[in-house]
Amino acid sequence: MSSSRTRLVLNNPLQFIGRVLAGFRANQGLLLSGAVAYYTLLSIVPMLTLILVALSQVKESAEILATLREYLVMITPAQAEVVIEQISVFIQNWKVVGVTGFIMLLFFSSFAFTALENAMSVVFFHRVAIRRRHFMTSAIIPYLYILFLALGLLIVSIVSGGLHSMHSKSVTLLGQDWSLSDLETVLIYLLGIGGEILLLTSLYLVMPVGKLVIRHAVIGGITAAILWEITRHVLIWYFSTLSLVNVVYGVFATAIIILLSLEAATIIVLLGAQVIAEYERLDEQTDVDREWHT
Repeated sequence: MSSSRTRLVLNNPLQFIGRVLAGFRANQGLLLSGAVAYYTLLSIVPMLTLILVALSQVKESAEILATLREYLVMITPAQAEVVIEQISVFIQNWKVVGVTGFIMLLFFSSFAFTALENAMSVVFFHRVAIRRRHFMTSAIIPYLYILFLALGLLIVSIVSGGLHSMHSKSVTLLGQDWSLSDLETVLIYLLGIGGEILLLTSLYLVMPVGKLVIRHAVIGGITAAILWEITRHVLIWYFSTLSLVNVVYGVFATAIIILLSLEAATIIVLLGAQVIAEYERLDEQTDVDREWHT
């Protein structure tokens, strides 16, 4: 069945793209993306603060903050430094928050994943009609992701620290000295891209109800990561050259810029999910061959 669906897509790529865009519009994709981006904006500082507080118990917080700064550029390309500043202030005073504050951090940090799961249930409505996820599973998933991100950041921080130790070293190749600082930059960037693909792939595997073919999730994760890298560089160029956000919104510009970046990323994620969902639904249409070949 998978091969026949693949043939249909390859033989009629424009029609399939049209189906994806029509499905995205029918599902109110832009509205869903805006909602997920809004809740992500609410979650990003509490979530990263929780992760930093936990990791600072086993590693220097300055090292973790330095690593986080490098990778926040991949999420909020124009305002990563602002987010880091806010997190740094909280890290220095986290002991005064108390139990109530800690519970509030836990509560708000889960908003982004809960909103994304709800958005995915709209995109994959054909699965939700068949089965529904237990509410306790939905409640646990956000915190498993936070733990997953914390472990990932710790590993990246350790690897990054090892690479930084080679910063002043060089190797001789073909009679010429090559600095390892350039190699360090490339490796850290590739490590970030690899983590990005892994995270996106896991979102396509875990967030929708039901079981997804791993190959489809990997392809979706790689495609979404490539599209986001292109979009990220466009956003950096736009906000640094043409944008009037600072003039129009003034003191609200930082939040607006972060929100726009998050919405662009969410649109890409949900479009990838829509591609997978439309591909799955091809075999549900008994007359699909006749329809696509008329």
